[in-house]
Amino acid sequence: MPKIVRARSVLAVQDLARSTRYYREVLGFTEDDIQSPGWSFLSRDGFHLMLGECRDEVPAEETGNHSWFVHLLIDGVDTYYEEIVARGAEVMGPPSNRAYGLREFIIRTPDGHRLVVGEPIATP
Repeated sequence: MPKIVRARSVLAVQDLARSTRYYREVLGFTEDDIQSPGWSFLSRDGFHLMLGECRDEVPAEETGNHSWFVHLLIDGVDTYYEEIVARGAEVMGPPSNRAYGLREFIIRTPDGHRLVVGEPIATP
């Protein structure tokens, strides 16, 4: 049976250089060894992302609830929160425990995309 071996989220961004810098310098991604004009290919651990420059498209921030694009589960949500806030990330509040068993916070990118970052709450 065929199986998926890797997936990438694809985001339209207004300014590719600015967005690429943000993901690298603020969120801790690295650039993959793929070159294509108008695109950036980035990864952090098991998450892979493509940014495509679309200067004339509606900015993500204008799409309201359609600007959500990924939910990441990580180990060390509080530590990651502190790291990225220190590097200038815009977050929509500190990590908090949710009734559905996750500790989460939300990142807002320069283009207005929103990422949810969470970690399962340890149970005694």
